[in-house]
Amino acid sequence: MSTGQHAITGEASKRYAKALFDLALEANALDSVERDMDAFGAAFDAEESLAKALASPVVSSEEKGRVISALAEKMGVSDIIKNYVRVVAQNGRAGLLQETITAFKARLATHRGAVTADVTSADALTATQLKELGAALKNALGRDVEIRTQVREDLIGGLIIQVGSRMFDSSLSTKLERMRNAMKEA
Repeated sequence: MSTGQHAITGEASKRYAKALFDLALEANALDSVERDMDAFGAAFDAEESLAKALASPVVSSEEKGRVISALAEKMGVSDIIKNYVRVVAQNGRAGLLQETITAFKARLATHRGAVTADVTSADALTATQLKELGAALKNALGRDVEIRTQVREDLIGGLIIQVGSRMFDSSLSTKLERMRNAMKEA
């Protein structure tokens, strides 16, 4: 995907997330919408083929709409979410649902006065590790921190933490790359 197209889809995701946030805020349903969006995110994480099918141009928008609506019904999510995913699918944007979840969570964290930290690790972090990391980040930043996690096995070990424009990279792959570069220069 080209950088330009990624920027376009990123903006679309943000617009959809803002619309959902505004609806949830107006309905005083931010907490339930957050739970439902978390449940959708977990469904995408658990079933990789679901995310691929929704992003595939081969699968029609109508079929994506049926799948995503059936999933919403089965999960027992709120009417706000049922209507939201139906509209997203009808508009041919079902492939953006994962990005939309991320954008919604970021908007919600900002609304709550928290800062969002994107944490990438080689393996999924345990609940204890997330709790300790959250406490350390809160101490360092002086604010509540909403942690979004991502697993990238190519990191080998360590973490990459990004908060706004600041990044801390302690991944083993980056350390190895630095060592390779230093050896080339020697």
